[in-house]
Amino acid sequence: MSKGSNDHMKQCIAKVFEGSSEKKREFQETIELQIGLKNYDPQKDKRFAGNIKLPHIPRPKMRVCVLGDAFHCEKAAAMGLDFKNAEGLKNFNKNKKMIKKFAKKYHNFLASESLIKQIPRLLGPGLNKAGKFPALVQQSEDLSSKVDETKATVKFQLKKVLCLNTAIGHVGMPEQQVLENLKLAINFLVSLLKKNWQNIKVLYIKSTMGKPQRLY
Repeated sequence: MSKGSNDHMKQCIAKVFEGSSEKKREFQETIELQIGLKNYDPQKDKRFAGNIKLPHIPRPKMRVCVLGDAFHCEKAAAMGLDFKNAEGLKNFNKNKKMIKKFAKKYHNFLASESLIKQIPRLLGPGLNKAGKFPALVQQSEDLSSKVDETKATVKFQLKKVLCLNTAIGHVGMPEQQVLENLKLAINFLVSLLKKNWQNIKVLYIKSTMGKPQRLY
């Protein structure tokens, strides 16, 4: 991105923060990047999907649930995280409604290796349908850094419509961190597109309750 747009990005971010501090909310507003695409036909063109880990966690309050073996369940309990073991998953009895509700309750799931293979058998396609199939966590990995990595990862996925949005920060972070997240997210999205910048119609940034600021 050209240098001019860097200054423009900073101005837009500053306006988002300004708007948010004028009207203080009861909760911490998330800052979202909203994207409108052009020259793309979701029916014919390949629908892209990609995940990228941002340098700073955009949603610290993201709810993560650990589907674990005894080792990971113990670790999750010590960290105050929600967890379920194989027994807990069996108790759903493949009840679609209960599984859907369970998937809705969390933003993301992590699963131990021994459990991840059993998930389709125990839960059916529910988590997959919700786009929340668990990420694998190995016993050798540190669970708390894996949780942070999950919270820092954002997803771009084209569905049937030409607009996308993703969280890139919150109003409690330094503006510089929002800028770093924003730049990485935009460049990654552009790299997923068939014609890169020629497929971008508009880019906006806004806080949950704030006014959108046009970036591009």
